[in-house]
Amino acid sequence: MARIDGHIYVNGHRTAELHSLEEAAEALEGEGAVAWIGLREPDPATLDEAAARFGLHPLAIEDARKGHQRAKLERYGDTMFVVLRPGTYDDDTERVEFGEVHLFVGSRFVLTLRRGNRPDLAATREALEAEPEFLGTGPEAMLTALLDEIVDGYAPMVSGLEEDIDQVEDSLFIDGHVDPALSQRIYRLIEQVLSFQRAIGPLPTMVQGLLRGAGRYGTGDDVQNRLRNVLDHVIRITERVNTCRSLLENALTVHSTLVSLEQNEAMRRMSSASLAQGEESRQLARETIEQGEEVKKISSWAAILFTPTLISSVYGMNFDHMPELHWLWGYPFAVVLMLGLGVGLWGVFKFKRWL
Repeated sequence: MARIDGHIYVNGHRTAELHSLEEAAEALEGEGAVAWIGLREPDPATLDEAAARFGLHPLAIEDARKGHQRAKLERYGDTMFVVLRPGTYDDDTERVEFGEVHLFVGSRFVLTLRRGNRPDLAATREALEAEPEFLGTGPEAMLTALLDEIVDGYAPMVSGLEEDIDQVEDSLFIDGHVDPALSQRIYRLIEQVLSFQRAIGPLPTMVQGLLRGAGRYGTGDDVQNRLRNVLDHVIRITERVNTCRSLLENALTVHSTLVSLEQNEAMRRMSSASLAQGEESRQLARETIEQGEEVKKISSWAAILFTPTLISSVYGMNFDHMPELHWLWGYPFAVVLMLGLGVGLWGVFKFKRWL
């Protein structure tokens, strides 16, 4: 069941409270009466009743029923349908959150449709009631007050984003170390800024449209002055949000460059280490080869020297019966054999390049 919070104003002063749409329609029959009717969580039946009692356009009712609308202002005859996106910024999660308020602004009434707890329209209404002369100018004063309240609520959101962006910029050059995970935070903040831009993007055009139609629809000077002030705030907020986006995009570019430079430096150090390790391996291989050559030489000379030792040891055995033991040419034969085998082995090793 929709909650209804309504008030009747005459010349800017509250004269009655309303608890149903029927009461509001009856109260507007009085001369000079203006109604501010707030509906929270309206159901389809309540929307249909509001459309019937206040002559609301079916297309506007369809948009209000669906929700999830962008900020916009549409005129249907003497009634305006306005969608506003109040927002908040959660600094802990670094997320922007936007609500949605629909307004039907007629010549003698303002009907607000709100889902959720924000914004606090009651506080806006009470602040406006403190200015009966301005409130007495009619429903457009109520619309202007709501615009002003919602736009002013964007300022702390931008400040929160700017503070987080300052932290990002400081994190880019901490101790000469680049945190690769910082890019994720930058991407998240860019996403929030884009959501912010989508929410407030149509506002300057909306306010400018209200100012252009001021003469045609008889908007008072006080309301126009307030609208100009709102427009100034909207433009400044838009510029600050655009600056946030530029800063984040630049920070992302700088971060990517720093990460690339750090990776290149790491690769250079790895390449230098690999080259040094390769040089050590080559040196070790050379030493191994040299040692192998030395072993070949030692082995070759050992084999050459072993041959005469083998022959002389055979002939040095003390047996009585040995071939060539009493042969006249035995000694020369043994010497020649030792020399021949030694020279032969030397030739073989030389041919194989062991010597």
